[in-house]
Amino acid sequence: MTAAMLAEAWVAMGANRLRTFLTMLGMVIGVGAVILMLAVGQGAQQQVEASIASMGSNLFIILSGSTTSGGLRMGGGAAPTLTLADAQALEELPSVAAIAPSSPGTAQIVYGPNNWSTQVIGTTPAFLAVRDWKLAAGFPFTDSDIRSATRVALLGKTVVTNLFGDEDPVGKTLRIKNSPYMVLGVLAPKGQSLDGRDQDDTVIVPVTTAQRKLFGTQFAGTVRFIMVQAESAAAMPAVERAMNELLRQRHRIREGADSDFSVRNLTALANTAAETAQVMSLMLGAIASVSLLVGGIGIMNIMLVSVTERTREIGIRMAIGARGKDILLQFLLEAIIISVIGCLIGVVLGVGGALTVSEVSGMAIVITASSIVMAFAVAAAVGIFFGWYPAKKAAAMKPIDALRYQ
Repeated sequence: MTAAMLAEAWVAMGANRLRTFLTMLGMVIGVGAVILMLAVGQGAQQQVEASIASMGSNLFIILSGSTTSGGLRMGGGAAPTLTLADAQALEELPSVAAIAPSSPGTAQIVYGPNNWSTQVIGTTPAFLAVRDWKLAAGFPFTDSDIRSATRVALLGKTVVTNLFGDEDPVGKTLRIKNSPYMVLGVLAPKGQSLDGRDQDDTVIVPVTTAQRKLFGTQFAGTVRFIMVQAESAAAMPAVERAMNELLRQRHRIREGADSDFSVRNLTALANTAAETAQVMSLMLGAIASVSLLVGGIGIMNIMLVSVTERTREIGIRMAIGARGKDILLQFLLEAIIISVIGCLIGVVLGVGGALTVSEVSGMAIVITASSIVMAFAVAAAVGIFFGWYPAKKAAAMKPIDALRYQ
């Protein structure tokens, strides 16, 4: 019975191919747009999450204070208020997993005929743990290098590419500000940060080397900032309070006076960025879903026209014994066929469009089975929902009225 009705529905749609195609086009565009928009949105979200993961987890950054000179107020980090001793004291706090004091700067690096200007970070061996940064080759410097201010360096991938090309840099000697430094290791690729900066365009040296031999410092032992990693996300509020209290005590800051440092929760900022990316992904999907609604209305409109055109046919079917539910099923099957075929074509176009966008623009896309299933299910449900009313209208006709219809 159902097979016969499907065959009849197929014949009825074939009688008006152009109209059927145009009706189906709404579902094709709707499903394709939803899949494409979700792929782009989820790709952007995945990029943000990858950038967040590259930063490390449960992180704080403590910046040195600002300063005022000649009536001009400098920004955070301008005054040398943080020291290596502060970092050592912070390391003793409960729930602190690792501490990495840092003194960054920019320097020209030379190897053979090649040179490159890059960021040089003076820090401690714990920096790799805090940033969750692995080594692709070689080995890290040690506390012994910190104590003796050894001229050794770890290179980011971008620096290696520009200075060494395909040559293995480990064990080689390069020059930073005309002083020789031995390359101990190569950092694993990190990619871009949330602000778009190339994290691999970096050289890491012992903090004491940076202070004494590379950049110098106005006050011995001072650092620009301190990175702190908490043991867990749950411990972060308590760690933040403890750090503020300890540093204010060490810097002898009176109660009510402004701190000469600032503590920033990098994890909170990163989570905000991730939530924003997720909202944008959902918004793109929601905007594309409007086209599904339009496609559903198109199906209802065409089905109403079809019911009107086939009123006498409906009357004849009822006169020879067809029941209301048979008429309902007949027209509902037509709506289902249009929806399902349109959805299948839309899935193909949506996936193909997403791959084309990725290939042409280089934009990251993520095509998931769940997004395809969701788009297909929603589109099919919309088509069936809007096909129900015309089918119900056809089934409710009285045979005598249908036969009299001109």
